[in-house]
Amino acid sequence: MLRALRRCGGMVLTLVVSSFLIFAAMYAAPGDPATFLIGNPEEATPERIAAIEAQYHLNEPLLSQYWHWASNVFTGDLGTSAQYRQPVADLMASRLPNTLSLVGYAALLFTGFGILLGVLAAVRRRRTADSVIVATTTLAASVPSFVIGILLVSQFAVRLGWFPVAGAGEGFFDRVHHLTLPAVALSLGAVAIVSRVTRQSMVEQFDAEHVEFARGFGLAERKVIIRHVLRNAWGPIVTMISLIMASMLAGTVAVESVFGISGVGALLVDAINAHDFAVVQAVLLYMVVAYMIVTLLVDLLLPLFDPRINTKVKTS
Repeated sequence: MLRALRRCGGMVLTLVVSSFLIFAAMYAAPGDPATFLIGNPEEATPERIAAIEAQYHLNEPLLSQYWHWASNVFTGDLGTSAQYRQPVADLMASRLPNTLSLVGYAALLFTGFGILLGVLAAVRRRRTADSVIVATTTLAASVPSFVIGILLVSQFAVRLGWFPVAGAGEGFFDRVHHLTLPAVALSLGAVAIVSRVTRQSMVEQFDAEHVEFARGFGLAERKVIIRHVLRNAWGPIVTMISLIMASMLAGTVAVESVFGISGVGALLVDAINAHDFAVVQAVLLYMVVAYMIVTLLVDLLLPLFDPRINTKVKTS
């Protein structure tokens, strides 16, 4: 109970500090926020600037401005986009499904292939298969996702015509078709990380006493790997997968730009270029909250994969 309260208190403190830094950073940017909010320089008369400053509380101290903004955010009012002239909440709601679909698809790919390759490398450690997997995944991790995306577009979308060049698609199957190349580009580096963690975690378990005991008891090697090696290696694997997913929720900018996907990442780039403060603040806040939610879910679900964690908590 005390651990849960400390965890919740830490999350609230993190959210408050992060939101304040996000808000302060926007208004510390070069230029007059009132002028950017007006948009058209010809309309930036002293009277118009004064009205905008009063409307957005720009003539008040920074802490007072932050309080007004945070209070509105708490009630679901993220402000109005100066570029699109729409509520930011509506913009986020229209873009978020594309980003979540892309991240979810990529998560399925890097989780499945990463664990599969990691298990194969661990079982075949110090052999040719292990060396090939380690070398291939190391090469894949060294190539930026936007470079992989450009190569995939040129080969499989433009040259072969197997996949669409841009867009997120409509409907389940059409969306899967559109997001296959972006998901591969986004997940390729993550496959390398998950496979390495899986391999290392399993190799450590191979040398454990309970594994040697199971082998001495006459248990088949396949059952030893599944019941004693992989089962006890899940903790680091699940933790790494969750951290990668959390970072992906904030790291789809390059892939969405390459594939022309109208997601949150592309929205952030457009908002930064247009000095659309309300949108930038909302997207950055979403990234912080998404990361916090994923890490919280990991803390809650990890004991299901590694029961030893509950034992450690009870004895501490």
